[in-house]
Formats: sequence, C-alpha cells, structure tokens
Amino acid sequence: MKFSETWLRSFVDPACSGHEFSHMLTMAGLEVEHEESVAPFFDKVVVAEIVAVEAHPDADRLRVCRVDVGTGEPLQIVCGAPNAAAGLRVPCALAGAELPGGLAIRVARVRGVESSGMLCSARELGIAEDASGLLVLADDAPVGEDIRRHLDLDDRLRLLKLTPNRADCLSLEGIAREVSALTGIPARFVEVREVEPSISSKRPVVLDAPQACPRYCGRVIAGVDARAPTPAWLRRRLERSGIRPISALVDVSNYVMLELGQPLHVFDNQRLGGAIHARMARPGETILLLNEQTLELDEDVLLIADDLHPVAMAGIMGGEDSGVTLATTEVFVESAFFTPAAVAGRARRYGFVSDASHRFERGVDFAGTRRALERATRLILEICGGQAGPVTDALAKLPERRPVRLRPERVARVLGVELDAGRIGELFGRLALPFSRDGDDFVVSPPSYRFDIEIEEDLIEEIARLHGYENIPAPAPRALLAMLPQSEHSRPLTCVRQTLADAGYQEVVNYAFVEEAWESDFAGNTRLIRLANPIASQLAVMRSSLIGGLVANLAANLKRRQSRVRLFETGRCFFRDAAGSPVPGFRQPWKLTALAYGPALPEQWATPPRNVDFFDIKGDLELLLAPLAARFEKGTHPALHPGRSARVLLDGEPVGIVGELHPQWQQKYELPLVPVVFEIDLDALTRARLPQYAELSKQPVVIRDLAVVVDQGLELGALLEGLEQHRPPIVREVTLFDVYAGRGVEAGRKSLAFRILMQDTQKTLLEAEVEVAIQQLVAYLKEAFAAELRV
Repeated sequence: MKFSETWLRSFVDPACSGHEFSHMLTMAGLEVEHEESVAPFFDKVVVAEIVAVEAHPDADRLRVCRVDVGTGEPLQIVCGAPNAAAGLRVPCALAGAELPGGLAIRVARVRGVESSGMLCSARELGIAEDASGLLVLADDAPVGEDIRRHLDLDDRLRLLKLTPNRADCLSLEGIAREVSALTGIPARFVEVREVEPSISSKRPVVLDAPQACPRYCGRVIAGVDARAPTPAWLRRRLERSGIRPISALVDVSNYVMLELGQPLHVFDNQRLGGAIHARMARPGETILLLNEQTLELDEDVLLIADDLHPVAMAGIMGGEDSGVTLATTEVFVESAFFTPAAVAGRARRYGFVSDASHRFERGVDFAGTRRALERATRLILEICGGQAGPVTDALAKLPERRPVRLRPERVARVLGVELDAGRIGELFGRLALPFSRDGDDFVVSPPSYRFDIEIEEDLIEEIARLHGYENIPAPAPRALLAMLPQSEHSRPLTCVRQTLADAGYQEVVNYAFVEEAWESDFAGNTRLIRLANPIASQLAVMRSSLIGGLVANLAANLKRRQSRVRLFETGRCFFRDAAGSPVPGFRQPWKLTALAYGPALPEQWATPPRNVDFFDIKGDLELLLAPLAARFEKGTHPALHPGRSARVLLDGEPVGIVGELHPQWQQKYELPLVPVVFEIDLDALTRARLPQYAELSKQPVVIRDLAVVVDQGLELGALLEGLEQHRPPIVREVTLFDVYAGRGVEAGRKSLAFRILMQDTQKTLLEAEVEVAIQQLVAYLKEAFAAELRV
C-alpha cells in the first residue's frame, strides 16, 4: 500500500515526521518497506506567468519571453519549449537557483539575447519524465509562489509491506485509524452524506449466490460528462499512490478505493441488459476483461452478469463489453461485498492480479459498502455532473463478528508483562474496539473492518502492538533442561551435515516447488504433483529429486565467477503412490543430495590441477556412510551419464545413485564442466550399527599379492563381494591395487591385482597355512568367475 504523507495528514496529523514516523508504523506491524520524496532538492523556483512571447532574432527554435515572477518588473527569458505561449503559468527557475543534477541557473546571453532565468519542464524539476514542453500549471496558480509549496513537492511517499491479515490498512482511512490509535490523536474521517435521488432510474439486483456475495449496492447516474477532466488534486493523489489516472469516472472509483478501502466498478449503464445478477460461472462461459484478456471461466468463479451475459469477474476486474468510454453518458456504479473465499486465488489462477482482488481476498468492510457508493456518487456529480437515481441495496446474510473473550491473566502469561484492566481498556478504546466486562474478563466485539480478530491471541497481539514491543521486557529464558537419550542404532542428522561440511561442501535450502522441466530432465517423472496455487508460474510442481535445485545453484554460482563449487541439500521429495503413507496417495521420503564441480582441490602450487571426477565424490559418499560399507553397481538414471553412473546398495537394498551429470543436461544448462552428484535416502545415512568387540592381534601380518585374469565385462564389486563372503578366517583384508589390459593379456580380458592381508590373533602364521588360504581364494575365483592366475 503506497500513500502520500500529505494525504494521510489530512486525516490525522501527528507531531512526528520522517524516520520517526516510519519507525512508529513499522514497530506497530505496518512495515515501511520504502520511503522517498516526491521531488529531489531544488530551490528558487516560483510560479510565473508568460506575459508575452516574441521570436528570437537569431534562432528559429528559440523564443524570447516576458515573464512575470511576482517581483513587479517582468523578466526576459529565452525559452526553446514548443508550448510556450502568452497567458500560461509555468515554473520559473530564477537566477541563482540550483536544479536537480547540479544545474545552476544564472543570468546569461543565449545567441546574443540576455536571459534572466529558465522556464522549466516536469523533467527538469525531477518530478516526471515528460520533457515535451513546459510544465503547465493551473490558471489560478498564485504568481510568485514557491513551486515546491504550490505542488506540495516536500510531500513524502511511503510503501507499506502489509501482512495478509491487515486488510483494514489497505486504505488511507484505515492507516489514519491506526496512526490515531498509536498516537492518541483523534482522526478526522471523511464525512459522507447521502445523495438524494433526482431521477427514478434504477436497475434491479439479484443475489443468485448469496454465500459469495451477501451484499450488492448499485446506483444509476444519468447525464454524466465522461470527458470532464479529473481535478489536479485528485490526479496528484492517485499518481502518488502508484495509480495512473485514466478518466474522471475511473479515477473516482480508484480514489474511493484508496480513500475508504472499498473497491468500486463503474459500468456503462446503456450497455447492460436487464437485472444485475451476482452468480457463479456456468460451464464453458467466457468473458473479455478490461485488460483485453479472454478467459474461459471455471464454475467456482463468481460473476457479475446481466440477463444476457457476464459483465465482470466479481471483485477482480470488469468486462470490456460493459466498460465506460469517453462517449458514456449514463453509468451504473457498483459497490459490493464479496466474501474472501469467493475471490481468493481466482485472479492468480488466470495469471494476473488487481487492486480489487488484492483487497477482497483479504476482507473488505461490509458495513462500508453503502458509504463508499455515496462518496463516489458525490464525487462523480461534482466532477462529471449528472443526476443520481435511488440506491439498490440487495442484502443477504452478512458475516458474523462473534465476540472474543480476553483474560488479563492470559495477557500477562503470553506477553510476560503485567497490564492492569485500566490499561487494557485504554488500548481497546484507542483501537475503537467495543468491549464489555464479564467479571475480570473483557468481551470484545470486533468491528466489521477487522477480519483478523477471531481468537484471544489476536487481541493480545493488538495490545502488544499498541503497548509497544520495545516496552516489553526481554529477560533471559530460564528452564530445567534434561538430556534426551540418543539411540546408538542411529546417528543425528547434524552429524551427517557436519561430515559433509568438513569435506568442503556448503549446505543450501531450496524450495520444494520446482520447474516442470527439472522433473522431466533430472527425475524422468511423468506423474507430476501439481500445485493448485503456485507462488510463481515456473514453480508449479513438487520435486521428486533435489538434483535440479543444486544444478540451478551451481549455475547461479558460475555466473558469479565461482569456479569450484561443492553443495549439498537435505529435504523431502514427493511421489505419487504409497499405500500406508502418512499422506494418503503420496510418499514423502527425505533425501540428501550433493554436487561437486570444478577442480578436485583448491588451487595450490604443490599439486597439478585436475577436475573432480566420479571417484572423488564416490569417496565422499563412502566417508559419509562409514562405518557401513556400500556396494556400487552399474545403473542408469535420467539425470546421469549412462556409462559413468552407479546405483548405491546397502545390505543389498538400493539406497541411492552417484555419477556424472548427463551431457545433454550439461549442454542445456550451459555448464562448462561436468558436475558429479550423488543422491541417497537419508534413512540410510542416519542408520548405525552397535559397536562390537573384536580382538586386536599382536601377531605379524602376512602380505601376499594375487593377480588373476577375468573377462573385461566383469564388475569388480561382485568379485570383491564374493571374496569377502568366501575368504578364509585368517584373511583380514582384500584390496585391489592394479587393473591392466593390453600386451600380455588376452583380448577381451583384464588383469586384476589384489593385495591380501593375513593374520591370526593367537599365533604366527606358517607358510603352509598361508598357501592353503591363497589356494582357497584362487579356487573360488576360478569356480565363480572363470578367473585364471596371471603368470
């Protein structure tokens, strides 16, 4: 909500200003997001009248003007503006003035003619971008008056970042009510008197959907002049509130919305047929809106229609076919109350928002509907002329404002500060919240404009805001703490995160809402979970993989010239299926995903640079899983390179994937180097085994090397797993230390060299025992894998 401080001060004029005023609003919950002056600094610029205009003797495009600046003797000023003419009143910068941008004005000769000042455009004063000619002022502008005072250029604009519950502050009257409560200064609200009808013309209104539109007021005004100019004061207030003036009729409706908080709509009455209906859309019904967008409407959309067709999306936007034009002479003015549930989300569903929908979906004062119509009627009659008909006020059951009970002891318990009944009553009085006493309790009746007061805690919040958050003491908390048991069968998530952080990774947190393309590219997901009301059009589905978010983070880092990136994220992924899931029809497992990109090590002099590869991130994953030992087997995944990726298995169960990003996605997302990623079930990482005692041997270790030749396609993981399961008792460890294929090895075969460590806990091993163990391993390899000893 953007507003002019001068306009607000016409309602309530507190002594504070500037930063103090903004701080007061922010501390009361109305955050001032931005504050600015209407115009930059300049001085010695006054209202002037051009008395006479003559051609410049030495320049075709320049003119010599005689200008009255209120000092008695007219000044001679050379001007190049095409609209300079005798009789105009315009801003004039006198000699010695300083304009925005540091431009100093002095007496000078322009093509041989002396010029004692400068006639100014809006752009030269820094108040608008228009530089097509001089800024023309009103005919009655006082000559010689300071232009800053005349145009109120010392006004300040503030933009409030309101929370959704404070719809009552989406108007100048609402903000004034709040400032009055905060300062104790009475507010001067607009006095609205009913307009007596002078014609009998009226249009009937039918509430076909009273649960969505329980009140609808309308009035015919005939004989209006749609071409009448909007008064300068009204245009100025609209512009300073961020609304572009369009025409007098439209400007009046926007003005009343800003002033009182009630959105209005003005129809061309001669383009309506029959009664006005507030009803729900019918199947296949369409409407052409004022924004030139044609929509096919869902059946839960509330419409305003005549007897023939829809004329507006209720509470959102009017239709083009019934809108006012400069040729309009008779209007029907609408002021209605639409329930928040009937409007919420409908505009965003169709890809746009409006000032009206922003207010209606949060809650508009249903008691002010008639008052806003009377205010708009009087302004239209004053500006555009015409004759007003009687008001049609269709009324159904309005929302109830149920009393809310407040216990003073509950206030003390929640806020931590004792407030007596007198202080609480004073604060309620300043907030204009009617109340009665029931014993020690307060029973408050929320006014019609406060949709946010429903429970006791809402009233406590109001008390805290007015009492002042800064006046509530903040003692250090004290509590009896007990150490919670930590099962040895699992390890906490903080340990998992810390392990990755120690390995050089940085944690990120991304939205669970992702782009649809990410689900296709990185998860191959065709059973998408779509959001009914996404926060942004591109974030329209729920993620089933964390890889897409990390790739987007990587791209953002690369744009900021970060050449070495290590990222990880933990979070839920979302899938359709899952019988027995906590959410029927969906499964929401926790995942951990990590990504590494760029050099394997930070740049240094002692190690030649190389880029991170599959085995680097595989090692990080093994470190993360330790002391559990994972098995890796060849696998495919939509996100990964088909020949450089693997499935991760723990106790024979698949728990994740690891590998290089697919070249197709590397090219699509414009990544110079290939990143390596892994994604694993978080349950597998938090799993732990109880420590088990094993005797440490004091006997010497016997080391033997064993080289065998196997088929080229044999997977090492299967071979190592088999050796682990069939190793003799004295074999402690089997590790691979060499792979060779080439000269001396048959084509289609490869040589694997293993280092075998043997040790007994009770005695020194004999050569015969060692030889028997080696022969057992060789026999197993020959039988299970058709291996041959390499000689």
